[in-house]
Amino acid sequence: MEARIEVFPKDSDARAGIKLGKIHAMGFGNVKGLQLADIYTISSPNLAEADLQKCGELLSNPVTQQFVAGKAFAPKEFDFAVELGFLPGVTDNVGNTAAETVHDFFGEKADSTRIFSSQVLFLQGILSQEDAEKIGNGFANALIERIHVKSREQFEKEGGMGIVIPLVKLNEKPDAEDVDLGLGADKLVELGKKGIENEDGSRRGPLALDLDSMNVIKNHFDSLERKPSDIELESLAQTWSEHCKHTIFAAELDEIKGGLYKDKIKAATNAIRAKHDICASVFSDNSGAIFFDDEFLVSDKVETHNSPSALDPFGGAITGIVGVNRDAIGFGLAAKPVVNRYGFCFADPKDAKLLYRAKEKGNPILPPERVMLGVIEGVNVGGNCSGIPTPQGFMYFDERYKGKPLVFVGTVGLIPKKSAGRNSVEKKALPGDAAIVVGNRVGKDGIHGATFSSEALSEGSPATAVQIGDPITQKKLSDAIVKEARDLNLYTSITDNGAGGLSCSVAEMAKECNGCEVDLDKVPLKYPGMQPWEIWVSESQERMTLSVPQEKVAQFIGLMERRGVEATVIGKFTDSGKCVVNFNGKKIVDLDLEFLHNGLPKKTIKTKESKQEFEEPNFEQPSDFNAELSSMLSRLNICSREFVSVQYDYEVQASSVLKPLQGKGRVNAEVSVVRPVLSSSKGVSLSQALYPKYGDISTYHMASCAIDSAIKNLVAVGTKLDQIALLDNFCWCSSNESERLWQLKQAVQACFDYAVAYGTPFISGKDSMFNDFKGFDENSNPLKVSVPPTLLISSFGVVENVANSVSMDAKIAGDLVYVLGETKNELGGSEYFASKGFVGNSVPEVDAAKAAKLYLALSNAIESGLVASAQSVGLGGLVIAIAKKCIAGGLGAKVDLKFVPSKGVERNDFLLFSESQSRLVVTVSKENAKAFEKAMEGNSFAKVGELTEGNLELTGLGGEKIIDASIAGLDESYKKTLRDY
Repeated sequence: MEARIEVFPKDSDARAGIKLGKIHAMGFGNVKGLQLADIYTISSPNLAEADLQKCGELLSNPVTQQFVAGKAFAPKEFDFAVELGFLPGVTDNVGNTAAETVHDFFGEKADSTRIFSSQVLFLQGILSQEDAEKIGNGFANALIERIHVKSREQFEKEGGMGIVIPLVKLNEKPDAEDVDLGLGADKLVELGKKGIENEDGSRRGPLALDLDSMNVIKNHFDSLERKPSDIELESLAQTWSEHCKHTIFAAELDEIKGGLYKDKIKAATNAIRAKHDICASVFSDNSGAIFFDDEFLVSDKVETHNSPSALDPFGGAITGIVGVNRDAIGFGLAAKPVVNRYGFCFADPKDAKLLYRAKEKGNPILPPERVMLGVIEGVNVGGNCSGIPTPQGFMYFDERYKGKPLVFVGTVGLIPKKSAGRNSVEKKALPGDAAIVVGNRVGKDGIHGATFSSEALSEGSPATAVQIGDPITQKKLSDAIVKEARDLNLYTSITDNGAGGLSCSVAEMAKECNGCEVDLDKVPLKYPGMQPWEIWVSESQERMTLSVPQEKVAQFIGLMERRGVEATVIGKFTDSGKCVVNFNGKKIVDLDLEFLHNGLPKKTIKTKESKQEFEEPNFEQPSDFNAELSSMLSRLNICSREFVSVQYDYEVQASSVLKPLQGKGRVNAEVSVVRPVLSSSKGVSLSQALYPKYGDISTYHMASCAIDSAIKNLVAVGTKLDQIALLDNFCWCSSNESERLWQLKQAVQACFDYAVAYGTPFISGKDSMFNDFKGFDENSNPLKVSVPPTLLISSFGVVENVANSVSMDAKIAGDLVYVLGETKNELGGSEYFASKGFVGNSVPEVDAAKAAKLYLALSNAIESGLVASAQSVGLGGLVIAIAKKCIAGGLGAKVDLKFVPSKGVERNDFLLFSESQSRLVVTVSKENAKAFEKAMEGNSFAKVGELTEGNLELTGLGGEKIIDASIAGLDESYKKTLRDY
């Protein structure tokens, strides 16, 4: 039976109102009305038409919805119907959940029932077929979705939209084939760049292997006197990819013989741990972890999902967030995901000028607004449906993120130190253990994801790299493992099926016991006919690989089945020293583990110094500082992002202490505090920082400022410096260029210098080295858009007592305002200079010794209850920090700039908007003022004013009043920019 169930609202539909607004924003103001119908297309071998009524009841809400089964719904008035649905093979979470619902009711009768979701937009207005198609394209992504348009006349003549069953149909006979590497250098380069050639001359997609790597592979198989199979070559490409092996960070670079990672990032952590160690596990697992208390550890990992998000923002982002959730589940013996974090770097959403992947306006990239909204929604669905709070994150805007956005997602996990008598951090697959894959099935989605992410985005970027995460499936998987299987001691090791799919997860675990053997025929597939190499490297989501002792296999699989999680034995772990894969009774992979993991040639790369001098800004001070402050508060990198924060559930799990929106003015805070163990008074603080514009001047100081700010933000809520750990995410561009590598080298050196100076270890990291877009403008001129070198530093730490945590909002009129730290003439790369069209050269520099002393004093003062509110100074400078504090508290302040600790600053605007680091604004009650000042002795700080019930009033260096602004007006300026979203 194949039939449609069409569900529509009884009354008004808020979704239709939102979509209608978007249609008007597209320029179709002539659309006067819109109705939506949710479609469930059922394909079932056993269900009959008599069962459709019950299916409709199961898939609709009788209070708010109606449905028709087996026939078409149509509103009384419409001119065009536009149906949007997924293409074959694209993950359909709604359809899958609907099918599970139907199966729960009908039982075995519904076996093999498939349900596919779609939505029909009934448009009313003066429209043409072309306009209706443009509207459909405005909502759909052609990479993953189909659009079907019918006029009312055609709709009525044909009895509706018709039945479409988007099943994948593969006709090729699955088999492995040998690949001839006896080619000339040019052909080897082409093979490594574009992938294995198909019979029709097309290419499978990038292997991302350079000539040196191709020659090493060729020589290896020549020594074995055989050709590699296609699956062996694909497996090596995944394992050796920049995405997986971080070849640039491992390379010998100038005088750094051991590489940037080993000799700088890891060396910094080793040096810190030798003096004071808060680390439980670093760099060796899916996440890093620090000690939380005597019973628990907390882990953290921040990932990037840039390339997939450029192709399909929703799919890329949801895959990113559920993927990093699995990094928590795959840490140690499995940590429970307890907090999500996010970070987005976009171009201006109002930038409507398109870029193209092909000439003659072919294959346009998605506009920045579409990217932004899709990414935000992806993280929304991934986190909210998984029941994981998402309290902390940021957005940053720069025109250079137009070709490829940066999408950061992170997850904090909680894991007991001991589980079933075992050290929870230690895991090891043992010879003889069954290799079991749990969770979702394997499809073509996610093929070449690792190699795709290791290259620039271009016309040849494969659509199969796009995936859509399924948080519901993963939630069941997570709970079954973390809440039951782990503490029943049912497995010995676990890891995520992330980059490279089974080819990486199984082979990585095989290192623990020195071997594996897989029967690829046993891997559960979404549809038959997939080639063995596709099964092996597919990154289809929501899958974990575990090693399970043979005597516990039945118990483990039984538990998974009872929890609705598919679990399948696909092979075993061995001590053969080899990775062996069989298919249809034939050995198609026979690789030495040593060669697979360590055979790639180590790069030796050189850098070339690259410094750029910018025009020194030359402009007069503003004549109206009130207007200047309002304008600065409205800038994209400073304004409210409340529309994002309210979409993300930050109260689930009931752990929230300091929330993303603080004070009655609801201002976005740079730091959040959660309490992951509800019976404990301890908490975890989370923050982050990045300064891409500083990197235009100096990537060394860009990195030092990011580290300082990420630490300072945590100190502001009461986190002690010696309880803070860091994570690094390098998102670079054109990393085959020596000048870009020199910039990278400078940034990494700063990471070493400042992590050691502050005593804050790196526990995990990730790099993404080719964030470039190569394409064409609207005139078919070739162009390259590279992101600015970007380093995100994420910080997290343990708060001893969450009751002492300090929020940012001003509390009581009469409290005194203090500025901590020194303001200098450092506006190079600042938001203020950018607002005037300048970059400048005076980038902020960090004095870590002074800052560390200041942070220690402040955290002690907070612990003693002397501080009422604290806010770090960041983008926009001192006046922005003061204004946000006042907006959050709904209070005014009187501040005299002549008391602000400063050095060499003679202009009011420079004092207000300088972005000098290591500064904070705090408020203190008058009764605590003396004790606070004593606690801060020996540091640069000063009382600069007090809170009031009135306006924000600032007196300039010459004694004149330069700002007298109402808090309501400042609030409007702060919130208006992105309010419409």
